[in-house]
Amino acid sequence: MMSIQVIGIDLGKSNFHLVGHDHKGQAVLRKKLSRQQLVQFVQNTPVSTIAFEACGGAHWLGRLCMSNGHTVKLLPPQYVKPYVKGNKNDFIDADAIAEAATRPSMRYVPVKSEEAQLLSAIHRIRHGYIKDRTACMSRIGALLLEFGVSFPQGHSVMKTLPAWLAIHARHLPILIQNELLGLHQHYQALMLKVAEQDSKLKRYLAQNEDAQLLKSIPGIGDITASQCIAELGNGSQFHNGRNLAAWLGLVPHQHSTGGKTRLLGISKRGNKHLRTLFIHGARAILSRPEKTGAVFGSWLTQLRASKPFNVVCVALANKLARMVWAVLKYRQGFNAAKLQSGCA
Repeated sequence: MMSIQVIGIDLGKSNFHLVGHDHKGQAVLRKKLSRQQLVQFVQNTPVSTIAFEACGGAHWLGRLCMSNGHTVKLLPPQYVKPYVKGNKNDFIDADAIAEAATRPSMRYVPVKSEEAQLLSAIHRIRHGYIKDRTACMSRIGALLLEFGVSFPQGHSVMKTLPAWLAIHARHLPILIQNELLGLHQHYQALMLKVAEQDSKLKRYLAQNEDAQLLKSIPGIGDITASQCIAELGNGSQFHNGRNLAAWLGLVPHQHSTGGKTRLLGISKRGNKHLRTLFIHGARAILSRPEKTGAVFGSWLTQLRASKPFNVVCVALANKLARMVWAVLKYRQGFNAAKLQSGCA
């Protein structure tokens, strides 16, 4: 065990496959462990470097390894795949992870704290409720359409479905009306669930200093600020704001060869939900350019006059991402005067 330089672990639900490499890159350890056996292995193994992919359960294991003095390296799965040799199985994957972790130019994922994971869990549950709510609304509209009734879209009408049915759909059979009212009760319950998750986020943000600093940025509200804290932490994993914007996929996708530069649409890498929130924040700013958009000065005005609306949204979302990195890095609130002097 003293000759091991790095241990690669292929994570599973119940079984974990380990491969250890020495300083020459030779495999000197090969084990298959259950979850309880893995915990004991981490606790009893001399301090070393332990690497595994950033997937389900990785951050819990990362905190466990760090608490026992190990150096943890979380690798993005797409960066491990080139090191898989031959056919694929769990031990070959673990061997590839161990080899990839020794590369000097490899990029790693920081281990999330338990607090960040709890905040992320609230967001994931909230997002699930929203998807269920949208599905419920679509189901109501589809059922009405089957009986020749076109139901208007939007929450404003959906909230008053019983009254709307009484006026516009009196000819519907009583049975289908009862079914629709039952779906409407489910819709109302989902609305309450979403509101409950929102209140949890607001209570957390009220006690978090970084969240208050992020909310000083135009277009950054409670949802985006809490998601940034859950996914980005203090932003130290990024060298600058441009790296964060590139990680979020808010930069052009490049496909260049032969000395010819070819830029396509945005790359759409990184966290999809966080990228969506930044773009929605940019849309909110552009909906009121004379108020929230005024702090961006002539830069936004000229860009809006020369580029399509969606292109301006992405460019503004890119700028918002850079601002978020600067606020997290320097722990200072948004400064409109400094922004306008930089955009001038």
